[in-house]
Amino acid sequence: MIEKERIQPLNDKKIINRKYVIYWMQASQRAVYNHALEYAVGEANKIDKPLIVFFGVSDHYPSANLRHYTFMLEGLQEVKQALEERGVKFIVRYNSPEFEIVELAREAGLLVVDRGYTRIQRYWRQCVAGLIDCPLIQVESDVIVPVEAVSSKEEYTAATIRPKIKKVLKEYLHPAKSVKLKRDSIRLRLESFDIDDLGKALARLQIDRNVPAVGWIKGGTSRAKMLLDEFIANKLKYFDTLRNNPIREATSDLSPYLHFGQISPLYM
Repeated sequence: MIEKERIQPLNDKKIINRKYVIYWMQASQRAVYNHALEYAVGEANKIDKPLIVFFGVSDHYPSANLRHYTFMLEGLQEVKQALEERGVKFIVRYNSPEFEIVELAREAGLLVVDRGYTRIQRYWRQCVAGLIDCPLIQVESDVIVPVEAVSSKEEYTAATIRPKIKKVLKEYLHPAKSVKLKRDSIRLRLESFDIDDLGKALARLQIDRNVPAVGWIKGGTSRAKMLLDEFIANKLKYFDTLRNNPIREATSDLSPYLHFGQISPLYM
């Protein structure tokens, strides 16, 4: 079940009888516990069309560097494998995503996108909504309780918003169930940026390389789940008293995975 508060049309277009449905993945970079993905699968099944998933890699994301891109592409490699196992074509394009998705949407009857909160993410969605001729539906998947269900005004402190979240929390603690896709899209011929060889993919990017990747952390949902299990088994009991002690390893190390949408807070 996907709660109606998670779903928001970004334009007023009607579904068109075209080649495929697209899920534009950008903020929720995972193939499991992803409401936007499952909503797109369900809508593709309704109109009996294949689903493709698109991701745009831009050189110019604000403040991003080699460390960020390495972690992100490691996660996207895992996304690609998981989607292909479900029969879903994963298309990566090396360009600012708002340009590439408009091109792909010329053959799409429906476009679904996850929700992003940064200025540039909101700008991308706003641009695309006005340039395509099919519906653009935004589905929230990176918070447990959608903000619209909590408050209609700006909240100035945690003390005012926490009671409002707790009041409706149980209504949104439903598992994000995987939906079986009716039509396979793997055989569709669509150009894609090759991310299988991480070194070659990174070498092509025109990015800040002053901050190198680190070896002790690797991107991907499977790694995030391992860290979560380790935290629950070995660290959670000490977290309350030791989380601010830099000498003790009492934290989960899950912040980068949440930042890139590689693990769902609802799953956690």
